[in-house]
Amino acid sequence: MIKCVDIVKEFHTSSGVRRVLNGVNCTVQRGEKWGILGHNGAGKSTLLRIIGGVDLPTSGQVERNMSVSWPLAFSGAFQGSLSGLDNLRFIARIYDRDYGEMRRFVDDFSELGSHLREPVKTYSSGMRARLAFALSIAIEFECYLIDEVIMVGDARFSERCRRELFDKRQDRSLVIVSHSMDFIKDTCDHSMVLRDGKMTICASVQEGVDMYNNF
Repeated sequence: MIKCVDIVKEFHTSSGVRRVLNGVNCTVQRGEKWGILGHNGAGKSTLLRIIGGVDLPTSGQVERNMSVSWPLAFSGAFQGSLSGLDNLRFIARIYDRDYGEMRRFVDDFSELGSHLREPVKTYSSGMRARLAFALSIAIEFECYLIDEVIMVGDARFSERCRRELFDKRQDRSLVIVSHSMDFIKDTCDHSMVLRDGKMTICASVQEGVDMYNNF
C-alpha cells in the first residue's frame, strides 16, 4: 500500500510562495491501477515525484508498504559526467542488485550499444529516455510510476516498452499521469483528479475523465 497523508508542496518564486499541492490524501493498494488527471501546472508530476521519493513534500508524509519505482523514463537523477554504465553501476549498488545481470538487461533492452560507455551528458533526450526506461524496469518494483510519455523511440521500441510494462507486469500497481484519456481508460481501474492543489477521488475512471473534460 502507498498512502499520501496531507501532502503539501510549496515553491518559492520571484512573486512569492506558490502552493502546488494543498493537503493531498490518497491511497494506492497492491495491484491497483490509478490515473491522475489534471491540466498543465496542476501538480501531477510533482505528486508523482513525491510518491517515488524523488522529491520531498513541504509537509505531510508518504507511507510506502511496497517497493515503488521512480517515475519511468525520469532521467533527472543521472550524473551527466558519468557513462551510462557507471550510472547503471551506481543504481545497482543503491538497490542492492547484481550489476552484471542489470547490465545485460539494459544493454539488450535499451539498444544503446557502445553509447552506454559514453557520458550521459552527450546523449540525446531520446537516448536518455531509453536508458531511464530500461533501468526502471530492470529492477522489479511492486508499484510503477508513469509520467506522461513512456513509449519512447520508434514504433517497434514503443511496443517493447508496452509489452514489458503492461503484459509482463500486469499484476503490479500503477500510478499514471497522462493527458490521453483513451490511455487512462484503457489502462486504469481507478482515477483521481487534481485541481487547485486539491485531490478528488472519483468513483470510476469515467467519472474522473468527465470531471477533467468539464474543467
